[in-house]
Amino acid sequence: MATPLVAGLAVAAALAGRYSIQAWNAYKARPIVPRMRKFYEGGFQPTMTRRVLAAGPAARETVNAEKVKEAHKRVMVANHPDAGGSHYLASKINEAKDILSGKTKGGGSAF
Repeated sequence: MATPLVAGLAVAAALAGRYSIQAWNAYKARPIVPRMRKFYEGGFQPTMTRRVLAAGPAARETVNAEKVKEAHKRVMVANHPDAGGSHYLASKINEAKDILSGKTKGGGSAF
């Protein structure tokens, strides 16, 4: 009575092993598809430069002071440390605003 059960389990194990090997080989042979990255992959440099600012989506050579002020306010509302944002990112946002408004040539961050 146990012999058919053991034989059935052996056949099932053999088929499962065969299927798993085929699946693994198919997984390894699949083409590598580059993934889309929606974000800037580089990190921040120790000091903000125009080059880092040029990597932004709305970079222009000349900017209107009102537009800089509006954009700074909008971004800081979303990333303010008091609202759970990053202190580092907030300092970089302030540094970018200072450079765009002409207050500094590329000052040092608090971090």
